[in-house]
Amino acid sequence: MTIRVGLIGAGIMGADHARILALELPGVTLHTVCDADGARARKIADEAGAAHVSADPLAVISDKSVDAVLIASPDHTHAPLSKACVEAGKPVLCEKPLSQDSVECLDVMAAETKLGRRLVQIGFMRRFDPSYVEMKDALRAGRIGSAVMMHNFHRNVSAPANFTGQMAITNSAPHEFDIARFVLDAEYETISVFRPRFSDPSKVGSPVFMVLSTRSGQLVNVEINNNAAYGYDVRGELIGEKGSVFLRSPVASEIHVDLQAATSYPADWRPRFAEAYRRQNAAWLKSISTGKPAGASAWDGYAATLVAEAGVQSLEKGAPAAVAPVAKPKLYEDRT
Repeated sequence: MTIRVGLIGAGIMGADHARILALELPGVTLHTVCDADGARARKIADEAGAAHVSADPLAVISDKSVDAVLIASPDHTHAPLSKACVEAGKPVLCEKPLSQDSVECLDVMAAETKLGRRLVQIGFMRRFDPSYVEMKDALRAGRIGSAVMMHNFHRNVSAPANFTGQMAITNSAPHEFDIARFVLDAEYETISVFRPRFSDPSKVGSPVFMVLSTRSGQLVNVEINNNAAYGYDVRGELIGEKGSVFLRSPVASEIHVDLQAATSYPADWRPRFAEAYRRQNAAWLKSISTGKPAGASAWDGYAATLVAEAGVQSLEKGAPAAVAPVAKPKLYEDRT
């Protein structure tokens, strides 16, 4: 069976998804590329071999020639478009976040619950990254004993001109919130957010440092530094009672010259997580064929948004904030 996919959003991530679907995965056809910028949609469609372009995402979702939808449009569109996919009965892979408003996440879950099926997969691609997979497998196998702590840091070269400390929590950190929760198989209880003194207080995107506690008693810390200057760098370490697992970024080569051994950093997240995106998209397509959900669910999207909201509250008040989710609907009780 060939799955016909409608892609909504032809920006940086949309273009990458189009390439993955067109060149790297079997059993899929990129049917339509949708974007408000018609020229950009046509460019990506031509490069990926898509026959159709559109400027109307709801028309793409309702198109009977489209079997499934991949949403890579701006963040504020994710929840309403995901809900529309559910109401149309179509599987959807939605880039994170599902929403930056937990109430919108609840609306999407309500639509799925009414339907009685999970159709939404959230693009928390780190769940498919080989290094995080090995980390979770080592914990499950008991190789490092029970988990005690997890350290995470997430660094970018520079922040956009409009970036704020709140955005570091709501836009950058959700990947860390989700992957730590996934690896530990635990829900958060509290979050505390700190901001160190920055040499240039007028510069946007000053670092934030977060400490989270889980209901199971583990501690998780997350550093977000969107102005690290030297490169894109994501690392982490899981501490167990008998050992630890430290993530390694994929490195293709090491250059030896001028009395130095050097490796390079990518400019953004795409090279670091290229394999994770490919595996994520492959798992999504397989889930459509088998009817068995894969990856992060709408509930997982809600959980990440909820802790981000609590993080913003902690930053504003200068005190720990509680993470208080609603009762998990039965539809989401089996986690993947």
